[in-house]
Amino acid sequence: MAFNLTYKPFGERSILAEWPAVIDETILKDIIAFKTVIEKKNIKSIVELKLAYNSLLIIYDSICRNFKNEVNHLETLYKSLKSHDDSVSVLWKIPVCYDAVFAIDLEAISLEKKLSKETIIKQHSQAVYTVYFIGFLPGFLYLGGLEESLYVPRKSTPRLQIEKGAVAIGGNQTGVYPTVSPGGWNVIGNSPIDFFNPKLEQPCFAKAGDKIVFEPISLNEYKDIKALVEAGVYKLESEVWRD
Repeated sequence: MAFNLTYKPFGERSILAEWPAVIDETILKDIIAFKTVIEKKNIKSIVELKLAYNSLLIIYDSICRNFKNEVNHLETLYKSLKSHDDSVSVLWKIPVCYDAVFAIDLEAISLEKKLSKETIIKQHSQAVYTVYFIGFLPGFLYLGGLEESLYVPRKSTPRLQIEKGAVAIGGNQTGVYPTVSPGGWNVIGNSPIDFFNPKLEQPCFAKAGDKIVFEPISLNEYKDIKALVEAGVYKLESEVWRD
């Protein structure tokens, strides 16, 4: 499916291509396909590509002195896109402990939504989430696919410190804090695995377009997996995912 993209300068060295402003998997696939086409062309003047929910930022090695020519080139590349219906990605199985020791906002969400904590955990862990992009922090996956009944506004006053591995809900999104950081999302659990390791060739295991499922574990299982992760011997489960 082809979209009517808009292009605009983004600083002196970048062009921002934009899709309709909705969170949609068809748009995500189109952005990824466009990004892949550009990468395969190996254009030396383009040094980096960054995608988000509805945009692709094309960063050049120097000032874009002829914006119109660059956009014409990008439009030609976009028109060369072929169907991307048969995409293949990876489904990652993320262990999450929803125990009260971690789920510091679960009680409040339960009262607000008039849902039992068990129902919230069940709904959160039954969905298959899509990784739209990685940002905010290295290894922070922006996930779409949250059950609408679990939509919860971000906190009006963010916490100064959210623990590493905190699984949280912010509006219509859910995600995992890969490191200790400030944050305004509502925390409902914690995962013992690492989402970002700068020592690895691929510091974050997931990429845009991949799928995520959260698998509930007990507090004891959490401690066991944590020990394996710290020993460097834990292997995260995954499988091929075909749309």
